[in-house]
Amino acid sequence: VQLQASGGGLVQAGGSLRLSCAVSGRTSSRYVMGWFRQAPGKERDFVAAISRSGDSIYYADSVKGRFTISRDNAKNTVYLQMNSLKPEDTAVYYCAAAIVFGGDYRNYDYWGQGTQVTVSS
Repeated sequence: VQLQASGGGLVQAGGSLRLSCAVSGRTSSRYVMGWFRQAPGKERDFVAAISRSGDSIYYADSVKGRFTISRDNAKNTVYLQMNSLKPEDTAVYYCAAAIVFGGDYRNYDYWGQGTQVTVSS
């Protein structure tokens, strides 16, 4: 399974970005999909996860109400809509695929290369 994240960039605080994660190699509907982020000098943090069918979603408290994860299994793509961005959201964002639903990065077997999100104040 290969994951390709895209959509990062530079945005002012309060702005929005939409990240995409294209899944190839196997159909994305086989996997729970998640987004994680890592800021310089910090550990990789969970952001959001979505079940295979999309009927279960889980967010980190820090992004709840601002970020929305979704998936289009017909397009083998997962999205992360990020609104009301804050400088502390600045990080490299990674998409990942797992068999088990949840926010523990150790359960994610496949990872994309990451896309940089920078939020200026």
